Amino acid sequence: MAERGERESPWRIHGMSVEGYRHRRQNLPCQDACAYTVSPSVAVLAAADGAGSRPRSDEGSRLAVELAAEHFGRRAAAAAGSHPGEAVHELLADAFHDVSKVFLDTTGADAADFATTLTVVVLAPGWLGHLTVGDGFVVLRAGTEDGERQFHLLPQAAAASEYSNETVFLTSPDAARWVRTDCVSDEGIDGLLLSTDGLVQAALNRSASGVQGPNASFAEAVFRSLDAPGPVSDSAHEGLAALLRSDRLTALNADDKTLLRAVRKGRA
Repeated sequence: MAERGERESPWRIHGMSVEGYRHRRQNLPCQDACAYTVSPSVAVLAAADGAGSRPRSDEGSRLAVELAAEHFGRRAAAAAGSHPGEAVHELLADAFHDVSKVFLDTTGADAADFATTLTVVVLAPGWLGHLTVGDGFVVLRAGTEDGERQFHLLPQAAAASEYSNETVFLTSPDAARWVRTDCVSDEGIDGLLLSTDGLVQAALNRSASGVQGPNASFAEAVFRSLDAPGPVSDSAHEGLAALLRSDRLTALNADDKTLLRAVRKGRA
């Protein structure tokens, strides 16, 4: 995972991408990637899932998250102190435009070979911004009910059409049309996890009516080691890697897996 120094951020952030069983068996690289960048005022988290059918999608996912950390961070830092609302949606859309332009300029005529999804979260004082294109997802931890921590799934980007579950990529024609942006203002948010679709079956549940929501037991488990004060320990890092490669999760989904998590310091 690409990352940049945590400095005095109010957030403790940790995560990784690991190759799935299919890629391990075929000796192929992980096509997921994640990155984050932090400053005293803003943190940006990004995850990407390269298209399995494209020959350079592993490079595409790494490029996407690096560009997202840079450009979303720059836009958010310049807008530090802005209030939640339409201005945040515009900031997210402008940053996505920056990322798309540089991504397409860098990959040139072969851009389709680098196809990847992209999901980004911006953490700023007073608000959380969320942008996604493709099938990544974000779960927030905020508030309690009857003493139990509550988890909330942010809305996901729409499929390419109501008749198809085809994934939209950063390189898809008219990709900006399918981008989803959200702005959340809730001082009770003290944790979030961001993932690619390789963890959908583990991290989310589907109700009898077909509505997806967070799997609270999974979320509690992956937040637990990050809630401990101080730097992320080696055992916590190794524990997350072991979980993502575990037979239990592989049985649910053999795809590459990414989990990027953040908790607000002092709120455990």
